[in-house]
Amino acid sequence: MYGSQYPGGKILNSAAFTAPPSGQQGNLGRNALRAFGAAQADIAFQRQFNLTERLNLRFRGEFSNILNHPNFGPPDNLPTDSTFGYSTQTLASSLGTGGTNGGFNPVYQIGGPRSIQLALKLQF
Repeated sequence: MYGSQYPGGKILNSAAFTAPPSGQQGNLGRNALRAFGAAQADIAFQRQFNLTERLNLRFRGEFSNILNHPNFGPPDNLPTDSTFGYSTQTLASSLGTGGTNGGFNPVYQIGGPRSIQLALKLQF
């Protein structure tokens, strides 16, 4: 279903699903339901300034998710949960939180918040 009250504007209709009887497997096909798409624009630029014949200054900027577009993770897929069909976290958080939990830190994954990195390098 679609609506502005749902995260990402979409939700699974819980009335369309029932839990299978105990001891049986359901009949919904594999990959029948899809998660949200992901959209992210990253950009990088650099400029080198030749100060002398042997001395250079390089400036670099990297921007991830420059438009700060929200990307939502897959919806909760357990029909018995009260949040069934809702996306309860961002895409970056749903891919792992890094450390002992696996994956990268959400800042460095697709769907993370806008992040900016600037660098200045002097070469001689």
